[in-house]
Amino acid sequence: MKKYLYRFYTLCLLMIFCASCRVDALEKKDLTITRPDGTEVIIRAELARTQKEQMKGYMERTRIPEGTGMLFIFERDQILSFWMKNTPTALSIAYIDSRGTIREIYDMTPFSLASVTSNMSLRYALEVPQGWFQKNNIAAGAVISLP
Repeated sequence: MKKYLYRFYTLCLLMIFCASCRVDALEKKDLTITRPDGTEVIIRAELARTQKEQMKGYMERTRIPEGTGMLFIFERDQILSFWMKNTPTALSIAYIDSRGTIREIYDMTPFSLASVTSNMSLRYALEVPQGWFQKNNIAAGAVISLP
């Protein structure tokens, strides 16, 4: 009987350990970005919908693959503000209105506590590896297909 209890407790501890190590995977979607000239580029974006997901963002991620990003989805238009606390990877951020039009793009410095704040009330933010917008000729005025 002791042998079975030992196995049971060992299994329980293993399950607790595995659950605590689990990384919460965000839903991913391919988003199409249409430039003002009508050409398109696709980005694979993780969707940060909840406050917990938005607070975590890219914190502590050391690698963000090219062609991927994270779309922060807010319930209403508001002044948006992001920082890079505990974020070791240089990022660029696009602030996007409720129709999907990119209004502002900024570069952000790893580990910086300085806020990068939108100039107007907007609905979405898209973070990508720094320089991705520039490399793909994406600027204010481009439109993103939103989920």
